[in-house]
Amino acid sequence: MIESKKFGIITGIAVMLALVIVVLLIVLSDSPAAETLSASNDPPYASAVFGRDVITIDIIADEADWQNMLDNAMNEQYISVSVVVNGTRYTNVGIRPKGNNSLQQVASSDSDRYSFKLKFDQYVNGQTCYGLDMLVLNDMLGDATYMKEYTAFDMMREMGAVTPYFGYAMITLNGEDWGLYFALEAYSDSFKQRVSGDETGCLYNVKAAEGADGEDFGGFGGRGGGMGGANTGGSLVYTGDDSYDYSAIFQNAVGNGTDEEDYQRVIAALKALNEGTDIEKYFDVDEVLRYLAVHTLVVNLDSYSSNMAQNYYIYEYNGVIQILPWDYNYAWGAFQSQSASGVVNFPMDTPVSGVEMSQRPLISKLFENEEYLERYHGYMRQLLDSYFSNGKFEQKIDEIDSIIREYVQKDPTAFYTYEEYQTALTAFKNIGSLRAESLYGQLDGTVPSTTAGQRENSAALIDSSSVNLSDLGGNAMGGGFGNFGGMNGGPDGNRGGRDFSENGSGDIPGMKGERFGKSRSDAPAEMGDNPPDFENGAPEFGGNTPEMRENAPETAENGGTPGSANLAVTAGCLALLVLAIAGTSLVKRKF
Repeated sequence: MIESKKFGIITGIAVMLALVIVVLLIVLSDSPAAETLSASNDPPYASAVFGRDVITIDIIADEADWQNMLDNAMNEQYISVSVVVNGTRYTNVGIRPKGNNSLQQVASSDSDRYSFKLKFDQYVNGQTCYGLDMLVLNDMLGDATYMKEYTAFDMMREMGAVTPYFGYAMITLNGEDWGLYFALEAYSDSFKQRVSGDETGCLYNVKAAEGADGEDFGGFGGRGGGMGGANTGGSLVYTGDDSYDYSAIFQNAVGNGTDEEDYQRVIAALKALNEGTDIEKYFDVDEVLRYLAVHTLVVNLDSYSSNMAQNYYIYEYNGVIQILPWDYNYAWGAFQSQSASGVVNFPMDTPVSGVEMSQRPLISKLFENEEYLERYHGYMRQLLDSYFSNGKFEQKIDEIDSIIREYVQKDPTAFYTYEEYQTALTAFKNIGSLRAESLYGQLDGTVPSTTAGQRENSAALIDSSSVNLSDLGGNAMGGGFGNFGGMNGGPDGNRGGRDFSENGSGDIPGMKGERFGKSRSDAPAEMGDNPPDFENGAPEFGGNTPEMRENAPETAENGGTPGSANLAVTAGCLALLVLAIAGTSLVKRKF
């Protein structure tokens, strides 16, 4: 029989061991090792919303409200609709057209195929779709392949850059096919919660034009002007500590809560970047280099890389900045009249067009550092090996095509015909293969990797004569907007580039013409299948709504956050502690 004194010692040791295990596991639950302790750290919407090859989204709208929204698309005003996402219904969801240049182009055409934002908590505070508060639906403008954005974001994910969830979405309106769209997790509060564990970080949607697609500007009035953010901040050139000189950034803060203190943290980072000091203190340099490898490969000039200086997000968290990818439908030379050779041989070590490297310090200052440049080259080679070698890019295109082709065939609002889509895929495979060949050559030294080197030795460039850029789809405004400022003609970024738009008329290539939804004589006059909130037209919105959603699991819709995995681990730890104490109690009774 065990003596009582010894039993007390055994009991104490058992309890102490259990407590040590609890503490260790709780610490581990907040570390990368926690991934091995739980099934997944992904939020519920990762699988519930983006877990399918093609998302299904049925928008149930009052037809008068919908038509008014389309007729006044440039106002970007939300209307309330019900939305069924992959079979789960949500009521009182906000939807509005979105975009900047693309919004203007569609508004001036005969199409109603706008890009949209779905905001689940626009009218119902706290409403989410399995934890997702906002979903972006892009209309494929300028992309006959339907794959430019998908492959760009897939490469970002492949390289470990910070990337939103993405996929395809087949949209129906009141049960009728509307079109196949590219669906993206919006950069918003749910995104911040996912990547950082809380919502304290600051997001900025960098746009060249004032009044761009930020959610809430808060009355920020930028003083700057001019395309490309030369004096509005989009270039990331430090011009002083006055936040009003960076309106392209701060005017487009996403969500509420940013103030001068937040702005000054970003400005401090820009100052360090431009001075080339303490860059790693203010920037996630490794993430930026991964981003730049992909961004350079796909040659997107409606971006930071050109005189536009836009279409990227700044995410500042605890004083450290990450650069987030955005808006790749005009990649692969579909913007600013880039020549085929200029796309295929776009120089990886001076990846700017229409501006000097010094005007883009995010690139120039990092590349001045030999260690960073070598790391960037390593990521470029890694990307080429993992995504392009041995026919992998062609296989990826075939794989995506097998998933979406039936949707493309029946897309009633498509900008391109199915035949043009098929032609575009062949062209996409060709230009991807040639681009990879050029970049391998640039890495190995057989192809010049700088603007100056390509000027001096153009004979070393990869032959691009088999490429017809217009087959991929291009800027919808043809010669007018596509040849913005007459820049970016050849591989060296000189002026005087040719306009690759074949018709030059400003028409969107292959557009069906009919404005779907504007005059549907077969649409029901009475929307009897609509939810109660639309039976008598658009509802009045005040505060809370009695019913957030219908026919959905009560807990899954608002789904867990990244912290839910930690809670599960903690619960398991506490269970171990209870078992340890219970075990000592059994020992006592036995002896």
